Amino acid sequence: MNAWVLRAVGLGVLTVVLRTLLGFGMIYWPTQGAWMRLVCLIVLIAAGVAWGLADGRGDRRANPDPERGGADLTMRWLKAGVVGGLGSGVVAWALDYIPSFDLGDNGLGFEITAGAAFIVLMIFIPAMVGVALGRFLVTRENNKADKGSAQPSTDHAASPA
Repeated sequence: MNAWVLRAVGLGVLTVVLRTLLGFGMIYWPTQGAWMRLVCLIVLIAAGVAWGLADGRGDRRANPDPERGGADLTMRWLKAGVVGGLGSGVVAWALDYIPSFDLGDNGLGFEITAGAAFIVLMIFIPAMVGVALGRFLVTRENNKADKGSAQPSTDHAASPA
């Protein structure tokens, strides 16, 4: 399976699950909607950052020289974001027709345009932040290791004194 398909399905499913939980929460605790929305948003952003961080670390370890490139993680995550956003919007629209599900009563037009665009950004931007952070951390680890091995030896037993 392509790497971007796995990310699209995983984060798209996470989005639908979070929207479903939010819908049930809004039915039973309608006055608590603000913090429930915030928690769902934080969970989605954290998942994108964590997965992007893992991608960035793995890519930098596989390609330690930043000048020589590496995997095109930008396009991987953009494709994952678009498919995850569109897919989650269509699934949420379909689930909204089940009587016990309340996902906002949005039409299909909204779900595949404005709703999907928001989810695309909530997948893509945090993932790119994670990729950049992951690459930075591995580069910093490599630089520390290089400096540590370049230090002169302080072995006093070999000195002529």
